[in-house]
Amino acid sequence: MSTSPTRKHWLRNSFATLSLSVLLIGTAHAGPGGMIARAAFETLPGRIVLGCLVILFAPLIIYNYILEKRAAKRALQDLNYMARLSPAFDWLRLRERATDCFQRVHSAWSDEDVSSVAGWMEDWYWQNQQLVHLNKWRSEGLVNVCNLKKINSIRPLLFLHKNEEGEHGNSTLVLSITANMQDYLRERNSERIVEGSKTWKDVDTVWTLRLRDGVWRVANIEEGATFLTYVKLVKLVPRIEETVVEYGNQH
Repeated sequence: MSTSPTRKHWLRNSFATLSLSVLLIGTAHAGPGGMIARAAFETLPGRIVLGCLVILFAPLIIYNYILEKRAAKRALQDLNYMARLSPAFDWLRLRERATDCFQRVHSAWSDEDVSSVAGWMEDWYWQNQQLVHLNKWRSEGLVNVCNLKKINSIRPLLFLHKNEEGEHGNSTLVLSITANMQDYLRERNSERIVEGSKTWKDVDTVWTLRLRDGVWRVANIEEGATFLTYVKLVKLVPRIEETVVEYGNQH
């Protein structure tokens, strides 16, 4: 029994809500953000298990899918509203910026030097990634092979309009990005794989971009299963018109 990449995406995220991802998928250790593309469900038994779980958790999968669709709709509506006030919020430009960030960060990650993309990431974040992951693996004689084939989709999950540090400063956009890639951790002086596999697979990640001085930069990268945390926050986001009024009152 097999299932489509889209259903796999729903299912992976549904597992997180049930805490089954730890049992069935395993822990992530590499890739930008400190994660590695998971190797679960690549074998025939794994695909059979996946197919059975799709049936078992179908109601939850559908519910999560609906939540994500509603969150994306709200985010796009608010971005379109803000785009009339500033080109920084134009969705086409934002998607292009997110694409550039994704590609450049992965390229720098493969080179084991994310300082080369400092202008595309917040300072504290790229420094943390370099020290906590890349430098640590280098000292342990490990290297993360992270090859990107293509970006399949970029979907907004949550948009928060802020008015800090100047015009629209600290506005935040959370995106769900799915890409086909190869991601594994191996010994530097051999081909022995420590984590992951050489299989090309669709990988879901959640990227947070933050606006500072008119430029969107990467502020965080998380596993795709964290998407539900953000879509649940949508109901707490104030009406976009209220945030603009607040901004106007501050000036």
